[in-house]
Formats: sequence, C-alpha cells, structure tokens
Amino acid sequence: MADLISVPLKKPSEVDIITPFKNLIQSRYSTADNPENFTEAVNEFSKLRNNAIWKAFEKYESSLEIIYGYYDQLVALESKIPAQELQVPFKWKDAFDKGNIFGHKASLTIPSLSYEKVCVLFNIAALQSAVAAAQSIENDDGLKLAAKLLLQASGIFSYLKSTVMLSIQHDPTPDLNPDTLGALSQLMLTQAQELFVHKAIQENMKLSLIAKLAAQADDLYAECLKTFQRENLRSIWDKDWISMIGGKQAAFSAVAELYQSLVCRENKSVGEEIARLRVAIEKFKAAHSRAGKSFFSDLLNKAERNLVEVEKDNDFIYHERIPDYKSLEPIGKTLIAKTLPLPERMSQNFKDLFSSMVPVAVHQALASYDVRKSDIVNTEITKLRDATQELNGILASLNLPAAIEDSSTGLPPSIIEKANTVVSLGGISSLKKMIEELPEALKRNQDILDETDRMLNEEKAADDTLRQQFKEKWTRTPSDKLTEMLRSNAGKYRQIINNAVEADKVVQTKFNTHKPMIELLSKSPTELESSLPSGNGGNVQNYSAVATLRSLMEEVGTVKTERDTIESELKSATTDMKDKFLLALAKDGEINEPALSYQSLGQTYSSLQKQVSDSLQKQRDLVDRIKAAHQDFSSERGSTAGSRETMLCQLAAAHDVFRDLSNNLKEGTKFYNDLTQLLLTFQNKVSDFCFARKTEKEELMKDLTQESSRSSSAAPPAAPSYHPDSNPASSPSNVTSPQPGQLPSNLPYPVHVQGMPVPYGATANVPYPSYVPPPMPQGYNPYGTWPGNYQNYPPQQYAPGSYPQGAYPQNTQQPGYRPPW
Repeated sequence: MADLISVPLKKPSEVDIITPFKNLIQSRYSTADNPENFTEAVNEFSKLRNNAIWKAFEKYESSLEIIYGYYDQLVALESKIPAQELQVPFKWKDAFDKGNIFGHKASLTIPSLSYEKVCVLFNIAALQSAVAAAQSIENDDGLKLAAKLLLQASGIFSYLKSTVMLSIQHDPTPDLNPDTLGALSQLMLTQAQELFVHKAIQENMKLSLIAKLAAQADDLYAECLKTFQRENLRSIWDKDWISMIGGKQAAFSAVAELYQSLVCRENKSVGEEIARLRVAIEKFKAAHSRAGKSFFSDLLNKAERNLVEVEKDNDFIYHERIPDYKSLEPIGKTLIAKTLPLPERMSQNFKDLFSSMVPVAVHQALASYDVRKSDIVNTEITKLRDATQELNGILASLNLPAAIEDSSTGLPPSIIEKANTVVSLGGISSLKKMIEELPEALKRNQDILDETDRMLNEEKAADDTLRQQFKEKWTRTPSDKLTEMLRSNAGKYRQIINNAVEADKVVQTKFNTHKPMIELLSKSPTELESSLPSGNGGNVQNYSAVATLRSLMEEVGTVKTERDTIESELKSATTDMKDKFLLALAKDGEINEPALSYQSLGQTYSSLQKQVSDSLQKQRDLVDRIKAAHQDFSSERGSTAGSRETMLCQLAAAHDVFRDLSNNLKEGTKFYNDLTQLLLTFQNKVSDFCFARKTEKEELMKDLTQESSRSSSAAPPAAPSYHPDSNPASSPSNVTSPQPGQLPSNLPYPVHVQGMPVPYGATANVPYPSYVPPPMPQGYNPYGTWPGNYQNYPPQQYAPGSYPQGAYPQNTQQPGYRPPW
C-alpha cells in the first residue's frame, strides 16, 4: 500500500424514476408513427441506477464498470431528453459532511438529469481513488492500475470544476464547489506522480531520474498543501488529510535528496553528498513528525548508513569541505503524471437503452421544419378556401346556378341538392348540438388552467412566507425566477382561451344570422317549397345567355374539383427529414435546419404553390366572364326577379354558411379537446415542479429547524400549508403554446397550438435549447393562429409526432385535473 488518500462518496437517495420517465416518454416520444413506449428500457434504466449508486460503496474494481455504464446511459440520455425535463427530485448528500449528533448531513435536491450526472461523475472519481488506494504498489499491475485510476480521477474532478456550475445552476454543496473539485484534481495528480516514483525505485531506474521524479512529487505536494490549507477549504477535509499531505511533501523531498546524494556519490562529490544526506534525514524525520507515521523507512535507514559511511571516508580520506545546503544547485524536476481527459465512453460494454430515441437537436430541427411546412400548407389551403368562399358568395348573390335552372315545376335542382346536403349533414340540429357543447368544453379548460395557476400561486406563497420567516437563511432560489416561463406560458394559454371565446361569439353570430334559412334547408322538399313565396319562375331555357352561364357553371365545378385535389396533395405531401437531419448532425456536428428545410420544402411544394396561384388566376378570369354573362342574362330576362328569387339567393348563401359553420364547430370541438390534453400535460408539469419544490423545501426546513433546535430552545418554525394533493408520480411533460399566424376572417379557432414553454430551471439569464412536445395534429389546420406580430414571437419547436385525432378521451381523471363537477 502507498497510503493514498481516497475521496469519500456522495450518498444518494432512492427516488421513483420510472413513473415520471414513462409519462415523459409517452407524452413526447410515443406517437401514432412511433408507438414504442420504452417501458422495458425505463425499467432497466431504473435497475441500473439502483445497482450503480449503491454498488459504488463496495469499492471494488468490478463496481467501476457498473457505475461507468450508468454514467454512459446518463450522457446518452441527456442528448435526447433535455436535462431539466425529467422532474425527478434527485437528492445527494455532501461527501465530506460527517453529519451532526442527529445524523443529519448536508444535501442538495435538484430535479435535473444534469445534477444526477454531476453527482455520479463525482462518485466515479471518488471510487477510482478508493480502488487505487486498495492496490498493492509492490505489484506492477496493481501500481499501473492505481496510477491510471488516479489520473482518470484527476481528469474527472478537473472537468467537474469547469462545468459544475453551468450544469446544476444552483449553489452547490461544499464537495461540488469548484475550488474543492480543483483541489481534489490536484491531489489525484500528485498521488499519481507519487506512484511513478515508487515504480522508478522498484525498477532501479537511473538515480538522477528518480531524484527528479521525487522532486516533482515534492513540488506537487507543496502546492497541494497550500491549496488544502486555504481558509475556504480547510474545514472541509478529514482532519488527517492536511497532515498526510504535509508529511508526504517532506518525505518526497527527502527521497529526492537521498537519490541526488547517490548521484553525487557516483560523481565523487563527497561534500555535496554529505550535505544532501543530512538534509534528507532531517526531512524523513519531519515527515514522520507531520503525519504521525513513517514513510520510506528503508530509505531512511539507507540514508543514515550512507551518511555514517561517507562522513567516515571524508574524515579519513577526502577531507572535503561540507558546502552550505542553500548553495547547492536545485534538483531538476520531471513530471510524468498527466491528467487524463474525460473519455467519450467510460464503459467497455455500453449498450444504449434508448438508442431508438432521436437526439434533441434533431427533434428541434424536425419541429422547426414542421412549423415551416405547416405555414406553407396552411397558407396555400387558406388561399384556396378563401377564394372558393368568395366564389360561392358571388354565385349566391347572382342566384346561380338556380337562376338558369328550370323551376317551372318546383324548386330549382341546385336548391334541392343543397337542401339534401344540409339534411345529410345533420341539419340545424347538428349545429345546435355542437354549439351547446362549446361552453362545457370551454369551462373544462378554464378550470384546468385555473387549478394550475392556483398551484403556482400557492407554491410561491409558501416560499415567500418561509423566506420572510427565515430571512437570509432561506437560501434556495426564489419561486419568481423559476416560474417565469411557466407563468409566461400559462398567460399564453389564457390568451388562447380568450381568443377561443371570441371565436365562439363569431360562430354564434353567424349562426343566428342565417338560422332561419338553415332551418328551411333542414326541412323536406315539400315543406321548403311551401315556405317559398310564389313567383314567376318561367322557362329561361330559350335565353341565349343561359347556355353560356351553364358552361361557366361547369367550369366552376371543375375549378372546385381541382382545388380539392390540390388541397389533398398539400395535406399528404411529406418528406422524411429525420434521416437528413441525422446525417447532417453526424457529418457536421450541427444541423443547419433553415437551409435544409427551405431546400426540401421548395422541392416538395413549389409545383403545388404554382397550381394554387394558377387556380386563383383562373377564378379571377372566370368571375369576370360569369358577371358579363349574367349581365346579358339579366338584360334578356328583364326585371323579373322578386321575393322568391331573393329567398333562393338567401337559401344558397345559407347552405354555404352551414358548411362553414359545420367545419368551424368541428374544428372548435377538436380544438377544445386537444387543448384539454395540452393543459393537463402542462398542469402535470407544474405539479411535478411543485412537488420537487416541496421536497426541496422540506429538506431545507429540516436543516434549519435542526440548527435552530441546537442553538435555541425555541420551537422550530411551522411550515405553511402546502397543496396536499401534489402528485409526485405525475410525469414531467412539456406543453405547447400557439404558433403565430394570421387569423382568417371565416376561420376563427386558434387550434394549431405550437411553441414550447421553457422547462423548469431555465431562467431568462440562462441559455436553454428550444424544444416542445408533440403539437396538435399535423396537416391543414385553418385555425392555427396567434394574435400579435409573428416576427416578435420566436417559435420554439420540438415535435416528434402528433396527438391522436379524435374526441376528447373518456378518462378525464388524469393526475392533477380537478373537473368542475
């Protein structure tokens, strides 16, 4: 054994990682296109964590491979799931805190994979130091392994020193303080240099080399001693560490002097040899005095024998003057120990449990691509539908095609066809039913959002109360800083609901305006005919303009059919961008999403966009010809139009409004149901945040109350009431906020809800990657709107798939949701 100092391990706490992990994956990654739920992988990951964090305390070499595997899983997982999204309250205790008389140890709880990774990495370095200390330096294999582990541990502590604050974004426990980590890295490197000295001695290397290696060890231990004695670090270490470091510093200084004296012996420098041997013996004794134990006893004995021998020879033979030690030339130094960088993979047999998950960068790129794609598709389809509605309005105002049909025997065929269509779609009763359902759906969403706001407000109130009570002792991050983005997105959801309320009013107004005519169209043809005023239908077939108008009506039908085809092609056109983004990420290490997206979208939609443009131009020409032909028709027929024809025009317009309202209400119902799912996900996220904060609050209160009980007889402060139904099992999920766009006047509902709230822990001052969970169903969504300036609303997208289409799920009793009834 080399009396190496090993770093104590951080002690973890058991947490339920399965439930929130499964829920997060289900809400984010399990879609219709990718039904994998990773249940087996999550269970295996949980087993791996439990095995790794507790096996470390056995301090065997075999334990290293287990904890290596868990760390590699964390690294791989962090590239696919943003660290702050898994709202599991990971709790780790300070490695150096031995606890008080109550058994309490300083700890820190942060719901972040990054924090878990930092703590596991610390324990890897600590375990490496323990395994290294257990090796026999008399054995060459053991010595090599120990040196390698110490250099790896030095590299890990050095890596943590530079990354820990960015990773946890929180005041660390003393063991994770950058100064502490820097000191540990320095110690591990110094001990590795120590082992190289032992190896050089065992292998009888050149005397000068051994002296230089020992002198370097002396220098490194001297620097360590200064570092470990700093005011802010001295109280952290075990009481024997500083004396051990001081003792070894003196011991290796003595070794360097001894071997340099042997170099002097070879060079016949008797006086210098005696001076160095005297100093060496003094330092060996100083080392024993500092550390309370002997180092290199055999070398001390050798130095004493050599000194007696050389002094005797000098007295009787050489009679050289003994020089002053301070005048001697310093011993050179040779540094062999060099910190090893953190490897990309630590485990020899690593198998990624979540290999089929797409990296976050690809999700972000796919989501951004989907936004650009949806923008193009929605814009083009909106152009087609607006043009078609405009065309229908023009035809209805001209009473076409009813005006050129033979109505001498009853209703015009086109009106009969429109009435049959209305009846087949459920008539006015179907519209009434959907309109009556909207308030209930609206109330459901308002209640969920109100409950979410209540949880945030209650958490803030509890934090503010305790902060006021404990003053500067209440050291955790204020709620306002952590909930800034959550509240921002809650406000966005509130605005979405307010916009939907206005949309409901638009629908209701339009329905009330055309309700009488829709009721007529919902009746039988006989009742409809009897409701019409009598009029001079007459036979218009002999008018010369009729043939022209009929031909133009056929062109209208052709245009509408072409538009249905174009719309279908716009909705169905797809490009698999995942492979392209993965290839770009593997090749360049980053994804130039805008360039790749615009290139792909141009190839996919340019021809369809031209067809839309051509269709609009064709309509403009067609409308001009229809108006001209109708003018001729009116001239031939004369002023024969009466109340009957006016009512026929109103019926034609009512049919078009019925179709629009039916589509609007279906979209509105779907909007409210999809928004319910998103709000429940958002509420679960807030619930997870509140639970993590509650756990953190209880830990801090426990510390403060125990401290208070030791220093004062006063009763510990009572915690304010906290939401009793906080759900620790609910999954951390993300929800989406609306993608900005232009609100079509005839399409009121903003249901294409996209854009992701920044997760808990990412404040305005900390850069955080943009990403979101599954958005609303893909394809044309005419109500995908957001009020305000599109340029001022940065889209934050992350969409591996879409929510399943269909009605609101039967099971509304999801975690955290409190129905109004």
